Amino acid sequence: MEGSYIIYSDMRDNLLYTMEMSRRARGIELWATLKSLGKNGVKLLVDNLHEKTEYFSEQLKDNGFHILNDVCFNQINVYVGDNNITQSILQTIQQSGVCWCGGANRFGKSFIRISVCSYKTTYNDIDMSVKAFVEARNSVCNS
Repeated sequence: MEGSYIIYSDMRDNLLYTMEMSRRARGIELWATLKSLGKNGVKLLVDNLHEKTEYFSEQLKDNGFHILNDVCFNQINVYVGDNNITQSILQTIQQSGVCWCGGANRFGKSFIRISVCSYKTTYNDIDMSVKAFVEARNSVCNS
């Protein structure tokens, strides 16, 4: 890239590795988080999200859902035992407005991908979401 307005440094210039030159300062979000929360605050945030994800996973297991992954941080991969039913349950949950999760496929299995990623997520939110999963499964499997 050329231009009198482009200033290169002696270090890796991220603008050369992305299609958007203006995204050069992507590290600012991390810096701002560390600056505002501090090391201990970030640790508490990560630990809290992980604990809530483990709780979510356990509640789903207790209600007969298959969890395909070990919960290492904030991700849960949910399978119902049939690809078509899993996809129908996902659509029902998304349409419910209670929570939003995405779908994914791996090794021939369709699964529901949950990310617990907001510090505002409460255990009550998770309980309502699990209830939405159960209701969606009952609706899909009984129709």
